[in-house]
Amino acid sequence: MPATAPDEIVALARARAEARAAHDFATADRLRGEIEAAGWKVVDRGIDFHLAPARPPDVADGVRVRYGASASVPSRLSEPPSAPATVVLIATDWPADLARSLAGLRTHTPADTQVVVVADTPSGAQAAALEGLEGGAGGQDEVVWTSARLGHAAALNAGIRRAGGAAVILLDTSVEPSGDVVTPLIAVLADPSVAVAGGWGLISADLRHFHEAAAGDAAVVEGCLQAFRRADYVARGPLDEHFRSYRHLDIWWSLILRDEGEEARPRRAVTVPLPALRHEHRGPMSVPEAERDRRSRRNFYRVIDRFGWRHDLVVDRP
Repeated sequence: MPATAPDEIVALARARAEARAAHDFATADRLRGEIEAAGWKVVDRGIDFHLAPARPPDVADGVRVRYGASASVPSRLSEPPSAPATVVLIATDWPADLARSLAGLRTHTPADTQVVVVADTPSGAQAAALEGLEGGAGGQDEVVWTSARLGHAAALNAGIRRAGGAAVILLDTSVEPSGDVVTPLIAVLADPSVAVAGGWGLISADLRHFHEAAAGDAAVVEGCLQAFRRADYVARGPLDEHFRSYRHLDIWWSLILRDEGEEARPRRAVTVPLPALRHEHRGPMSVPEAERDRRSRRNFYRVIDRFGWRHDLVVDRP
């Protein structure tokens, strides 16, 4: 059954319709903002309108809650760190890929590493595989369930809100740790000049064209294995949830973390050799090529709009 908007939201929508009819578009835009801030969206239908929830609802499923938005997930970010690092993964439709990544983490990384998996409306097989994960590793492992597919950045935000680690490591399920990837990344982040670290990076002479970088300083760190301080996420986040697909979010977030203002020296993005194997990134490849390209362009425009003129963030080297 469709959700019914509260009377006060209906009144705002009616006032907005009257403002539009009077060509008072400044007032109409202000009222739309108030409606959206209250969690509703208004769809114009000629001189009439329709109201709908701006996001999927949170759903109680027994003792489990499936969250309709990242902001609904209870946050640990105001608490002191309870672990050296938290690894965040997203689970959707490929349980074997997730199992491979988790097996590598549990075999090779320190026992006190927290793992948070975001079950972003997973397939039935993926959901069944996740049932046994919650509460593992001494109670540190956790699964965050969603009531609808949130999109890439929103799903990561949902997982990061549960992070107890001083460092947050984003790990794509296409990456298989074959050794300890956590300890080296924590060590790199001990240098205050480093904002973001990982196993693979990109360099750029103009922040429009990017090329793979050897180990060392880079312009950005690729998101398949990307580490940063939880405190920096609190100060500079959350991730922009307009990035519904993964492409270029890693560029945007790396530059956000590095940026100290045009008059100051930017912090560094550093890649280090890590014991990890990259397999097929099956999420993007499951989308038709034309749609994949459209999403990629849309995401890249967000990077250009924010950083396209910031030559101080360029890192280009042989």
